[in-house]
Amino acid sequence: MSVVTLLDRFRRVSVRSLTERRPRSVAGQVFVLQVALVVLLVLGAVLALLLQSRHDSDREARNRSVAVAEAFAYAPGLREALASPDPTAELQPLTEQARTRAGVDFIVVMDTRGIRYTHPLPERIGGRFVGTIQPSLAGRVYTERVNGPLGDEMQAVVPVTGPDGEVIALVSAGLKVKNVTGVVDRQLPLILAISASGLALATAGTALVARRLRRQTHGLGPTEMTRVYEHHDAVLHSVREGVVIVAGDGRLLLANDEAERLLRLPPDAEGRRIRDLPGLAPGISELLMSGREATDEVVPSADRLLAVNQRPTDRDGGPAGTVVTIRDTTELQALTGRAEGARNRLNLLYDAGVGIGTTLDVVRTAQELADVAVPRFADYVTVDLADPVLRGEEPSRNGADMRRTAVSGVRDDHPLYPRGLRIDFVPSTPQARGYGTGRAEIVPRLSRAPGWRAQDPERADSIVAYGIHSLITVPLKARGVVLGVANFWRSRKPEPFEDEDLALAEELVTRAAVCIDNARRYTREHAMAVTLQRSLLPRALPEQSALEVAHRYLPAQSGVGGDWFDVIPLPGSRVALVVGDVVGHGLHAAATMGRLRTAVHNFSTLDLPPDELLGRLDDLVGRIDMDEGDRDTGAGMTGATCLYAVYDPVSRRCVMARAGHPLPALAHPGGRVEFPDLPAGPPLGLGGIPFETAELELAEGSRLVFYTDGLIEDRSRDIDVGLELLRTALAGAADRTPDDTCRVVLDALLPAHPKDDVALLVARTKALPDDRVADWEVPFDPGAVGKMRAAAVGKLEEWGLDDLTFAAELILSELITNAIRYGAAPVRVRLLHDRGLTCEVSDSSNTSPHLRYAATTDEGGRGLFLVAQLAERWGTRYTPDGKVIWAELSQQPGAGGKAAEAAGLAAFDVLDAEMI
Repeated sequence: MSVVTLLDRFRRVSVRSLTERRPRSVAGQVFVLQVALVVLLVLGAVLALLLQSRHDSDREARNRSVAVAEAFAYAPGLREALASPDPTAELQPLTEQARTRAGVDFIVVMDTRGIRYTHPLPERIGGRFVGTIQPSLAGRVYTERVNGPLGDEMQAVVPVTGPDGEVIALVSAGLKVKNVTGVVDRQLPLILAISASGLALATAGTALVARRLRRQTHGLGPTEMTRVYEHHDAVLHSVREGVVIVAGDGRLLLANDEAERLLRLPPDAEGRRIRDLPGLAPGISELLMSGREATDEVVPSADRLLAVNQRPTDRDGGPAGTVVTIRDTTELQALTGRAEGARNRLNLLYDAGVGIGTTLDVVRTAQELADVAVPRFADYVTVDLADPVLRGEEPSRNGADMRRTAVSGVRDDHPLYPRGLRIDFVPSTPQARGYGTGRAEIVPRLSRAPGWRAQDPERADSIVAYGIHSLITVPLKARGVVLGVANFWRSRKPEPFEDEDLALAEELVTRAAVCIDNARRYTREHAMAVTLQRSLLPRALPEQSALEVAHRYLPAQSGVGGDWFDVIPLPGSRVALVVGDVVGHGLHAAATMGRLRTAVHNFSTLDLPPDELLGRLDDLVGRIDMDEGDRDTGAGMTGATCLYAVYDPVSRRCVMARAGHPLPALAHPGGRVEFPDLPAGPPLGLGGIPFETAELELAEGSRLVFYTDGLIEDRSRDIDVGLELLRTALAGAADRTPDDTCRVVLDALLPAHPKDDVALLVARTKALPDDRVADWEVPFDPGAVGKMRAAAVGKLEEWGLDDLTFAAELILSELITNAIRYGAAPVRVRLLHDRGLTCEVSDSSNTSPHLRYAATTDEGGRGLFLVAQLAERWGTRYTPDGKVIWAELSQQPGAGGKAAEAAGLAAFDVLDAEMI
């Protein structure tokens, strides 16, 4: 179907019949108008589609002709075929085959004069080509529409060039125009179908719009709509809200009756400029002429407060100007003030819920209550708490031990009691009554209330003279217990506190009281945990000469933990250093730490090597975990670590072993710092894996640094970074004392508020001089006892220990005699002169002597009893080569007298004459 036919069909539609039957309703008229517009739009779209389709088909034909011609012109072998004696014989089959495959109507190869070599019609071969070839002879591709042998054709001519770039032939390919237009005719039904569908949808949409408009206008015609506008105008002038329309040039276009009344406009106000209207308040006049948007903006006008809303009228393409609505808010002002007050109270309560109780500190929480109420509720706030509450204890029943804990005010020069002062409120004060009864009180006029003046008349006069005139006292009560009182003072506002203020104060204090009570209970539990932990940690390090030791312990910010350390003197002037860590915080971690420290002390009295001591400690922790697991308490010790070392000042050797603990640091006297390669054992309680030791020979003045993981580990850095910081700090403190080293290390590694507790132990080694050590090998003969005794006496006289000679003779005689009688060779004697005198007798036997009570008829058995009486301490330690029995004699005054008393006991011991 052609476009002309389609236009004629639409032209024959009888528009006159539509106009003769003009609908009376506005909706019907709109429907007819929109249908006409839709038909015109659809016709235009169909015509555009047809023209576009025709254009696209012509362009496709040109592009295809050019592509086929170029492809054949550049085909391999074309130049050779043109140079052959009979180009037609070789090219005609090729062109026909290419034409069929490419979908074109002809492919013609010709020479530069236009004489055809090929053509779909063989009789045309040898004839002159119909078309323009001059542009192609110049080397360009040329397309044109001509009336050729096949009819009306769309063809393209492409040059064929030789090796030197000269045009040697031409190739033309093309389509018949009727084939091109056939494509358009085949597309026309689809285009018309789509257009018809679009017309149907548009008509349906227009019908829906008209239907909706009909519902909105209720099918009214112009007359009826006029009547509606008349009614609308009547309503506009009868509502109790002013409506004003102002033109863009500042002229008043419309003002209803309420607007004329509120603005006191003259009868001829409409049409005049706003600035020329008499009696219009300046604020209203300025707002109406500004044209700016306003939302509930309150503007005074005469004796009224008017709420004005103003919006521009040209927002949606309307005429320039503004529409204004005006309400009288004078009567609502009081209600608005009360609503604003209620809103402020809610905001204050919200801020109190967020700002009070941010920490578990009693004083800080009380200060937060005072700060949040000033100045929004009161001008000054003071909080008085019972003294036991500040210590974490339950408060007493009377208010005689109150302490001012928090003060906040709009000024700092107030005459109220200062912070920290202990106050004994007299019974006539509202504070004492509130503390006793648990009920809040309000004092509207302080100048007229004699009861509170009895507390301090001179200060009361100063408070009144300062301008503070009203008071609310509210007890801080939680769980039925009164913790203190909060006082709210007013000075700036002339009105006294009212009942509504009292209710708000009670709400504020109730929230704060719960937070203060939680902080109090936390303070009590924290104090208990700290007390327990402090009692379990060493209060003072024991006296010894092998090491110069300093230590630090810093609890975590979250509370006490399980880090611990100890320094344990051992026989033979040796010293044991131990550092441990129990995972977790709180009472259980502190109690666990105490149990481990006690166990280490007990095991150290057996003088066990470090690996064996850790093995026994591991077994103990495993048994305790098993027992507590059986009781289903869930409070086992798993997660504890330990590092144990023994230093001998005679040999300057240190033997260490660790159970899952960080490596110790070793700072040499020259400043070099290293972390010894100490075998890593499993944490305590896992069991089944043996521990290994490492032995180091230390130069005198070396510093051993033991620590827990809280020193080097932190969330903000890697553990390797912490170790490097520790190395740098120790290297920089090479000439410092152990105490200064502790300070330098903590300053370099710890943040202001550590998350984990830290134990640090720094020990600088000392060496026992060679002239303080005497060592002999004893012949395995009872007769050698006397010689050893004589040699020892001589050495003691050399050391100036004459007071200990008698006791040392008796002890050595008994120990050497027992070693020869019950032990095995070789037997050695060693004397150490340190803080006292240590006598050691060693042999290669593992038999250990035992102290017993001898009967009156026994000839022996009193020797060790004699040793125990003469020595401060004595015992046995085992070595890889046997055992060592040692006894320590104190060099304190009176030690010789003790030896003299013991000499009487020696008479009861039967000693061989040969040995004496």
